Amino acid sequence: MVLGAAAVVALLLTRGRDWAEENQADLRAVVQMAAVTTLIQTVHFTEELSTGLDERLPALLGLPPIPLGGFVVFNVAWIVIWGLSVLGLARRVRVSLFPLWFLGIASAANGVAHPLLALLAGQYFPGLVTSPVAGVMGVLLFRRLLRITRRLDAMAVPA
Repeated sequence: MVLGAAAVVALLLTRGRDWAEENQADLRAVVQMAAVTTLIQTVHFTEELSTGLDERLPALLGLPPIPLGGFVVFNVAWIVIWGLSVLGLARRVRVSLFPLWFLGIASAANGVAHPLLALLAGQYFPGLVTSPVAGVMGVLLFRRLLRITRRLDAMAVPA
């Protein structure tokens, strides 16, 4: 549910914002930040996988385990999409913004969710160690994406 909400917000941001004035330094900084955030999210997924998030999260919620294959495919697919989107961002391909908005929002959410899940479980919870770094990078990426884009209606020329 949280990822679905993140995807909706990412879609609204992608549809409602376009590139701001050309600034190569800002664009390069966002490309680098998106690449680092993707790498951190890869490490975060590795922690989740190696510590059993696919079983522990559903159990905490009273649900059956997530099929391991589906969990892996979902995460690896997003990592590949984010990597390709970093390349698209460097070339100012607007559609690449959607996965990167999603990366920023989902990473920030991880920074909050995993500590809360650990508190709820009363012990270490899968993903806890890397989630604060992912959370900070998600917020920073989100802010940088805001900086290189502008609301579409703000770009309109008055008649």
